[in-house]
Amino acid sequence: EDHARALELVATKGTPGESYNVGGNSERTNLAVVETICDLLDIRRPRAGGMRYRELISFVTDRPGHDRRYAIDASKIGRELGWAPSENFDSGLARTVDWFLDNKWWWGPIREQRYAGERLGSSTEGGQGRVRFADLAVG
Repeated sequence: EDHARALELVATKGTPGESYNVGGNSERTNLAVVETICDLLDIRRPRAGGMRYRELISFVTDRPGHDRRYAIDASKIGRELGWAPSENFDSGLARTVDWFLDNKWWWGPIREQRYAGERLGSSTEGGQGRVRFADLAVG
């Protein structure tokens, strides 16, 4: 809803030709995002035997173009158009996880027919280790 509100505001009040970044001012590393998802799943869909989802995290060789963190400067849309997110990182991610858990009909066929969870775009060259959230099955 936040993003849709921002798009509507830009379309109706923004300056033609200008660019506006939309974000929640909540910079996170990839690892922090994955750990938060794991913690949410531990509460919402506990694993058998009391194992934690964080146990599925493994570190792999970096791949070309891999993001190291997620951050965006959304100050312009706030300053010029008065937009601010109504969700914070934690509430927004929790709502997103809940949506995916409640809507397997949408993502299940993709996992079953087109993408089995394999790592894409990996590089054979060395690099810093990055996190991979291994083969999550929450159905």
